[in-house]
Order: sequence, then C-alpha cells, then structure tokens
Amino acid sequence: MTVKALGRSGLSIRPFVLGGNVFGMTAGRDASFAILDRFVERGGGMIDTADVYSAWVPGHKGGESESMIGAWLRESGARDKVLIATKVGMMPGGLRPDRIREAVQGSLDRLGVDTIDLYFAHKDDPDVPHDEVLGAFAELVDAGTVRAIGASNYSAGRLADALRVADEKGLPRFTAMQPELNLLDRAQYEGALQALCIAEGLGVVTYFSLASGYLSGKYRSIDDIGGRARGPRVKPYLDGKGPAVLAVMDLIAGETGATLSQIALAWVAAQPGITAPIASATSVDQLDEIVDSETLVLTGDQIAALTAAAP
Repeated sequence: MTVKALGRSGLSIRPFVLGGNVFGMTAGRDASFAILDRFVERGGGMIDTADVYSAWVPGHKGGESESMIGAWLRESGARDKVLIATKVGMMPGGLRPDRIREAVQGSLDRLGVDTIDLYFAHKDDPDVPHDEVLGAFAELVDAGTVRAIGASNYSAGRLADALRVADEKGLPRFTAMQPELNLLDRAQYEGALQALCIAEGLGVVTYFSLASGYLSGKYRSIDDIGGRARGPRVKPYLDGKGPAVLAVMDLIAGETGATLSQIALAWVAAQPGITAPIASATSVDQLDEIVDSETLVLTGDQIAALTAAAP
C-alpha cells in the first residue's frame, strides 16, 4: 500500500487512519483487540486517539481509549508496526504548560510507550499564549517524548498565528492539522484553513469523516435513529442535505460496486491538501470495509457530483 508524507512531520502514513475513539467505549476488550490485530494484518498505519476519550460516558474519566490501545500494544508486541497519535487540550486545564506536561505523562503511561509519534493540541486555547503552548511542546520534542506536533480545531487565523510565533521564536511548528471534514460538514476545512495547510505544507488528517456514521447509509429515516446514541448528532443530516447526498452516493455505489462508507472516505481522501481520513470501526468486518476505501479511486465526474450534492 502506498504511503504519503504527513506534511513535514517526518512521518509517513497510509491514506487511512484508524480512529480509536470507540476503544473502551462501544468496543470492549475483545472487539478492540480483534480490530487492532486485523489492522496490523492489513498493514497497519496510524492509530488516532486522545486523552479525553471517552470522558463523556457515565462512569468514565478519560483515558479509556489510550488504556485499551496500551493493553493491546503490550499483549501484541506490535508497537513497531503502528504509529500512535494522541491529543491534549479538551480536559480541564486546556493547553496550560503544566497541564501539557501532566497530560503527556498520563498518555505515555496508559499507552505503555516511550514516545508518542504525533501529539495534537486538541483544540485552541485562547487563554494561553502560543509561545507558552509551543514552548511546552518543545520540551517534549527535545526530550524525545514526542516526535511531531499537530493542531486540531484551530481556525485559519489562529493556526497562522501559531506558525508565525514558532518561526519567530525558534519553537517547534505544528506539522499536521486535524479538522472536521466530510461530505456534509465542510465549513471548518474548506477555504482559508485548507489554503493555509497547503501553503504551509501541513499534513491533514480529518475527523468525523463519515459524519458520525450517517454517510454509511444506516440512518435514512427518523425510525433508523430511534434509541441510537448517535441519534441527536445524526438527525440534522436527515433534515438537511443528507438525503440528497445519499442519493448521489447510491448512484455511485451502483457504478463502482463500492459501499457508501468507502465512497465517503474516498471523497475526503481526494480533496486538495488531505493526507488521510480518520474513521473508526466496532467490528473486524467494518474495519475491512473502511480500509478498502484506500483503493477506491473516484472519477472527476463522481467527485464533482458528490461535492455539488451538498454545497
């Protein structure tokens, strides 16, 4: 499988990143280990997680995903077969330097690794100056605790400011960006942020690439979301451009033989500046389906039809 440089991070990844948000949440130990084992069998790549996954679940406190991945790494001995990306900034304390130092040690301990390959600022913290945030990340890079740093949920203006401060003060640059992007949610990335990432040579990996599962085609009516945990998140798509997009996807599925999930991920992968979409799986079969999106190449006409379906 072809790999792509992740911007100027020094890392190279496949055009698919496995999302770890479900591990320890909707995927228990057996399912998580089976999915991760199969991911390595399929050639591995990057696994994306965060210290906050899954603090929103009653009884959870955050770190459940990292702990599950760490348990699997210890049992499988597969550390050298995968890259690990995790994040800091969503938990109390935000991106304060002392919080970053505390959080990275927690992530290292839960993951059971000596080095995090890619460490993201999970969201912008306007209360902490860029030089303080980047200074804390510099300590981690210098110590060998972190190989490269990235940003998630930054506006184009704030990301540009952070890159400028890094250059002016000789601090590490963000070399990767993680925005929301899918056929139905394009505003965060398209436009100024996309142009900046391309101009500055940032690698881009996207979250919610399947629109919380809506673009898999599972949720076509209000009856389909009844009692589902994702129901409140998916319902706006039913009321908006979602049905029109699924109609175009159905046509392309007939032309290509691909599933809707594969089409959705292939569209993201084809967008300018994108290195890879992130998607998660709760079963081995689901993993095989979404990993197969790597080999789906949409025609220019198909990409244009999908893009036009939800302007």
